[in-house]
Amino acid sequence: MEKLELPYGKLDWKGRQATKYKHGGTRASVLTLGTFCFEQMATVALAVNLITYFNGVMHFELADAANQLTNLMGASYILSILVAFLADTYIGRWKAVIVSGCFELIGTVLLAIQAHHPKLKPPKCNVFEQDSHCQKIEGSNALLLFVALYLLALGSSGIKAALPSHGADQFDEKDPNEARQMSSFFNFLLLAVCIGAAVSLTLFVWVQDNRGWDWGFGISAIAIFLAMLLFFAGLPIYRVQVVQGSSAIAEIIQVYVAAILNRKLQLPEDSSELYEIDNDKEAALEAEFQPHTDTFRFLDKAAIIQTGKDDRAEAPNPWKLCRVTQVENAKTIFGMLPVFCCTIIMTLCLAQLQTFSIQQGLSMDTSITRSFDIPPASLPIIPFIFMIILIPLYDRIFVPFARKMTGHPTGITHLQRIGVGLILSSISMAAAAIMEGKRKKVARDHNMLDAIPVMQPLPISTFWLSIQYLIFGIADMFTYVGLLEFFYSQAPKGIKSISTCFLWSSMALGYFFSTVLVKIVNTATKGITRSGGWLAGNNINRNHLNLFYWLLSALSLINFCIYLFVAKRYKYRPQNPVSLDENCKA
Repeated sequence: MEKLELPYGKLDWKGRQATKYKHGGTRASVLTLGTFCFEQMATVALAVNLITYFNGVMHFELADAANQLTNLMGASYILSILVAFLADTYIGRWKAVIVSGCFELIGTVLLAIQAHHPKLKPPKCNVFEQDSHCQKIEGSNALLLFVALYLLALGSSGIKAALPSHGADQFDEKDPNEARQMSSFFNFLLLAVCIGAAVSLTLFVWVQDNRGWDWGFGISAIAIFLAMLLFFAGLPIYRVQVVQGSSAIAEIIQVYVAAILNRKLQLPEDSSELYEIDNDKEAALEAEFQPHTDTFRFLDKAAIIQTGKDDRAEAPNPWKLCRVTQVENAKTIFGMLPVFCCTIIMTLCLAQLQTFSIQQGLSMDTSITRSFDIPPASLPIIPFIFMIILIPLYDRIFVPFARKMTGHPTGITHLQRIGVGLILSSISMAAAAIMEGKRKKVARDHNMLDAIPVMQPLPISTFWLSIQYLIFGIADMFTYVGLLEFFYSQAPKGIKSISTCFLWSSMALGYFFSTVLVKIVNTATKGITRSGGWLAGNNINRNHLNLFYWLLSALSLINFCIYLFVAKRYKYRPQNPVSLDENCKA
């Protein structure tokens, strides 16, 4: 059988032309899913339980511990932009995954070493005792802690930046069958996250809480090592996107610069008079066409051919004259920015479930039976288990049914899916506020407002917190997968990794804004509460966390209303741009 070559830009890992039946497809994507699953095993437990490590072992105050965690998570996501840029323009996505995995492995090993040796930690001390003056980590030990943490953050950011887009590269968007398989890939990417997280939130959290943090960091290192082995196993069958160089990003920037430089020029009434290559045979080998649209017309000024200049006869200045296709790609990126901004508030809510909700759980009855207690950091397993069941049903039952009703390949549009998650995040924060009010009422009724939360847990089950986790878990399923697929499918081919980093960047900003918001709230409420602010101090029973949750619910609702306006105005990018040769034949 004659080998069928893939469209330009698809090679194997040795740089040879990839073939349809030997490289890529579902078989290759499964290995990337497995890699992501193991990486999530290593990191999810840390994301939800490191606040306990910072507070109980490194002796940061509760609010500071929460901020240290959100800063770390924010850095992990924001660094993904840097790695994505390198992956798309210089080293390639599969190499970025391998390098990032090595950084992540080194970070977890260093954390395990520090957790094992007493001399590398501050002296033991109970931070919950009244009038205690515990020594916080400082000096060279603090330096070791932050070097290890941010190596871990850099590695994790690289996996997030390059692995999802590398997995999606295993499919051809122009093939209808493979396009549907790619949509399923993004759904099952979340399933891989959920399976990895479920193991992490049970086994890994139990090890951290019962065997010690040195063992906990150690098994995280083992999980990352296994992830890299699995990824290496797929090298012979991967489809590899050709590195585009800096031109893909530069072309987008050139449009914005040219539009500013040409801002005083008059747009022609006929869009066909705008500049586009038409006889450059060398460029025709690589060029794609995007049809002209009427959105963001001010950017069309980048493609105006100035009167008296024969820009078609000689090479034009790319910072003053851009192709229509360049302009349309820049319009796509510009149009995605409002959607990007509307998702930041959701991560701000997620940050509270990874910090203050864990502290809520520590103050409650965690027993399942007389002999077994559930670690509070394991509470998020409830929505993950639910999603492990729901995601296959969504992909195999709901999507085909909705596809028949709407005619859309993914059942419902990406923007509709994102919107469902955003409104659910507001509902989740409202549920969290109600549950916190109930928890504090129990504390008042039993005269335990001044009790040390860890030493004297309240007579109320920690499973009440599962409601807020469950609602937010469903929101995750809709919004974050919808965002990944939305950004990947809408972006120009040369910056797919960077486009998927829009999701991680919005999450980074959400974590950073969480740090800022906590400080603003504490400052604004310092004079109206006995505890020195809604979220001040280590005694969560004296805090006003319920009011903070109501604030987040209100902000999320306002954000959803803004999103409805943004989504209604968004115009989807055509998904099947034609090559120059095809355009000329037409």
